[in-house]
Amino acid sequence: MTNDQRRLRTRVAVFACIAVVALVLDQISKAWAQSALADGQTVRVIPGILSFTLVHNPGASLGMGSNMTWLISLLAIVACVALAVLAIRTISMKWTVVFALAFAGALGNLIDRVMYAEGFLNGKVVDFLNYGWSVGNVADIFLMVAGVAAVVLLFVGEPFSQKDLDEQAAEQTKQTTGDQNA
Repeated sequence: MTNDQRRLRTRVAVFACIAVVALVLDQISKAWAQSALADGQTVRVIPGILSFTLVHNPGASLGMGSNMTWLISLLAIVACVALAVLAIRTISMKWTVVFALAFAGALGNLIDRVMYAEGFLNGKVVDFLNYGWSVGNVADIFLMVAGVAAVVLLFVGEPFSQKDLDEQAAEQTKQTTGDQNA
C-alpha cells in the first residue's frame, strides 16, 4: 500500500467517523425535541438568546422555499454526493473535516424530509433551536460551521488538491528565489 493510499484511507475513515457521530447527534437531538416539546411548549434556555420550540419546517433556511420541498430534497441528495466526492478528491484533512460536517448536516435534514414525507420527498425538517429570529437544528449548526470553516480555509489558502499544493510550493520557491536575487 502506498503512502497516498494510506492517506486516502485515513481521510475516508475520518470523514466517515465525523459524519456518523454528527449525524447521530443530530438525529438524537431531533428525537428528543419531538418527544419533549411535542405539546407545543417553549423551554427557555438562555433568556432572549435561545429557547427550545418544536417546528416542522417544509422549507430551507428561514422557511424559504416551503412549497418546493421536493426540490430542496433533490438538491440535498446532489450535495451529499458532491461532498463525498470532494472528500475523496482532497488531499487535505482540514477539507475532509469540513466536507464531513457539511455532509452530516445535509444528510441529517434530508433524513427528516424522507422520514416525514407524505409524498415525493416533501417531508418537513425537525427544527427546535429557537434563536428568536430563526429556528434551526443541530444539522444546521454543522452546515453553518462547515460553511464558515470553508471560507476560512479558502482565505488562508489551504490546498485542496496536489495541484494546489504544487502551485503553492512553486510560488514559495519563486518568492524565495526572488528574495535571494534582490
